[in-house]
Amino acid sequence: MKLMADGGNSTDEQAAASTVNVIEDGSSSEEEDAAAHAVNLLWFGCSEEAEGDLAGWSPAGSSTLSTHSDPAPPPLSATAEDVPGQCKQKPSGRYILAGHRADEKDGLYREITQAPKPKITYRVSGWVSVQGAASCTDGGHAVHVEVRTGDGSAAGGGVVLAEEGKWAEIKGAFRVDEHPRGAEVYVHGPPAGVDIKVMDLRVCAVNRIARLRHLRKKTDKVRKRDVVLKFKPRSEDGANDDAAAVSVNGASIRVVQVDNAVPIGACISKSAVQNPAFVDFFAKHFDWAVLENELKWYYTEAVQGQVNYADADALIALCDRHKKPVRGHCIFWAVENSVQPWVRALNPGQLKAAVEARIKSLVSRYNGRFPCYEVNNEMLHGSFFRQRLGDDIDAHMFRETAAIDPAPALFVNDYNVENANDPNATPEKYVALITDLQKRGASVGGIGVQGHVTHPVGDVICDALDKLAATELPVWITELDVSAADEALRADDLETVLREAFAHPAVEGIMLWGFMQGHMWRANGQLLNADGSLSEAGRRYVGLRTEWTSHARGTVDANGNFKFRGFHGKYVLELAAGAGGARSGAPSTCRRGTRRSCST
Repeated sequence: MKLMADGGNSTDEQAAASTVNVIEDGSSSEEEDAAAHAVNLLWFGCSEEAEGDLAGWSPAGSSTLSTHSDPAPPPLSATAEDVPGQCKQKPSGRYILAGHRADEKDGLYREITQAPKPKITYRVSGWVSVQGAASCTDGGHAVHVEVRTGDGSAAGGGVVLAEEGKWAEIKGAFRVDEHPRGAEVYVHGPPAGVDIKVMDLRVCAVNRIARLRHLRKKTDKVRKRDVVLKFKPRSEDGANDDAAAVSVNGASIRVVQVDNAVPIGACISKSAVQNPAFVDFFAKHFDWAVLENELKWYYTEAVQGQVNYADADALIALCDRHKKPVRGHCIFWAVENSVQPWVRALNPGQLKAAVEARIKSLVSRYNGRFPCYEVNNEMLHGSFFRQRLGDDIDAHMFRETAAIDPAPALFVNDYNVENANDPNATPEKYVALITDLQKRGASVGGIGVQGHVTHPVGDVICDALDKLAATELPVWITELDVSAADEALRADDLETVLREAFAHPAVEGIMLWGFMQGHMWRANGQLLNADGSLSEAGRRYVGLRTEWTSHARGTVDANGNFKFRGFHGKYVLELAAGAGGARSGAPSTCRRGTRRSCST
């Protein structure tokens, strides 16, 4: 049994395959490499004890600092133990308390002893809590851990919702483009009067190589299976015929994967499909499509009463020609500045009628056409309809859509959930939103995680996906793009997100939010340059698609079996045999040659 890539790849595709599959071990051992990445930049070259009682921390604003111990520190998270060399340690129980805060910006800060290096992704981790918290009904107070360079600009960090009496694990990331004149970490966020507790804050370089090794093993376990193909000999008339077994045993067989169980697609637009290079890459390298804007309400009815689906229909027809399923994006958009002016001007009664008309118009027109819809986009970040029509309107949209077309899976869809940097979009808040919709009778059929990311960290993404998976709903990455001017960094960032998503059992599909320069929402995110050539990220992407596709060749054994290990998906089998087990020419008959499809 041998697994191999199809030999028909272009030169660019072969180069891509060769770049993605090599993980350099270097001269150090895995243990040495892990130890190097576990170094905490906050204490580089010194010990925490040598920094004194406050461990080098200083008050920000009106805060006063003091040290304390918690006899029951938080447990080490399970996700932190998955991969060696991550920024982790067992909680010490010692913490700094920032009290007497008079403003949200008050808190504490300290210098990062070793300045971060350019183009290296760093992980910020530790535990935070609050004390003396005023009543908070929204899951806790947002605590921000922010990294600033010497000129005062923010480089990144993380945010977590913290509740009194509980420790919350902070998970953030940052990267600098140039050598900074020093750097510091700054903790703040809750309202005045709420004390902040900080325990064991760490800043460590991300051990990308260790994470990739881990994801390869996880992917093999989650996305592949051992397959045994059993062939029963048949006579010319189709009946079982043991005497004909000789013509099957020893036959040459080729197994070709033609479809992966986890599709990867991309958004398309009216302007983009005018470019032949765009259409060619889309047709060859993506499985699904989503319309970037052409199905949105502000596009199909920019002027009240003038509904036009011509552009959407043309794009859907193109997808039909290339046999690409299309996601329905989106029926509504909850963020006010994404709602067209005439809708914003309606009174509540008029708005309710317009909502009903929109659902009927769109869903009836495309009844049975879309496998899924994103019903009301970005409800974690907007409440335009809810503020005007009441708390039940979001669920009403789901219910009415399902009443007209019960087949599609109805998705929620939002951004920053995977980034650990937005207090409005934590996984916990997303789950609470879904739970509320379900209690109101909404048939939520899936969770959209948009995936507009910057300097992503694998275990941070995995942690968010784990929390969403607890709903037992399928998860799709719906709008993935990464933005980095440096081509190598962009390729690494794209690979980080794709590998995390593909390896996670809850993820059932991935959509890229554009792929060609000049036809993308974010700059410096292209896989395909404006001249049609592959960027480094494009080569990495094509290489991953090749890596995640199983092909096998061999012969049927003496028992009529052929064994291989392959990725879940659809396969075509080509079997060629002549009398006595000799290989025949091109398959032509059921006895002398067969071509069959199957799924794993």
